[in-house]
Amino acid sequence: MTITHHLGSETLLSFAAGTLPSALSAVAGAHVAMCGHCRGELVWCERIGAALLEGLPAMPLDDAEPAVRSLPQAARLGGNAFNPILRLARDDFADVAWRRIGIGLWHRPLPLAGRGALQLIKAAPGASVPEHGHAGGEITLILRGALSDATGRYGVGDVADLDEAIEHTPVADRDAGCVCAVGNEVPTRFHSLLARLLQPWHGL
Repeated sequence: MTITHHLGSETLLSFAAGTLPSALSAVAGAHVAMCGHCRGELVWCERIGAALLEGLPAMPLDDAEPAVRSLPQAARLGGNAFNPILRLARDDFADVAWRRIGIGLWHRPLPLAGRGALQLIKAAPGASVPEHGHAGGEITLILRGALSDATGRYGVGDVADLDEAIEHTPVADRDAGCVCAVGNEVPTRFHSLLARLLQPWHGL
């Protein structure tokens, strides 16, 4: 497996600090578990954070508790035992109850406490997700097969770390199809009327 698309620096810094929304953190954690490059970058982000904290005055534990409580979640989501994405991938998605959401498209929402929406999406060979944009961050991790859009081609282990500036129509590989994990900070903005009408029904 050769990974060529990685998490952005801002995403890694937020992940290291424990401030990334839960859905994005789950996908980022799964990618970090698969990607030696991003694990190395994460170490540097943690060192930067530690250096910044060194000059700050000591804070009573009670005052720091809300921030401290958010830190373990980011760390846990990188491990197989806690990350639902890696657990399902390890079992080759045998326990996934897929729900059809379009022609050649299925999804499975994954429950996760915190901010954002997390789901698996399966696309048949050559199937495409309707054109859409984002009002917040979206991270997509390829778990099987491949997909392509205006930003490039993504294979297993690759991650598409996108922001509000991106409008795209992801298309699954014509031979292998695609299974991916998608974390959204806020709901997706679909362009077609039909997709917008179906969106609340599918929870996208």
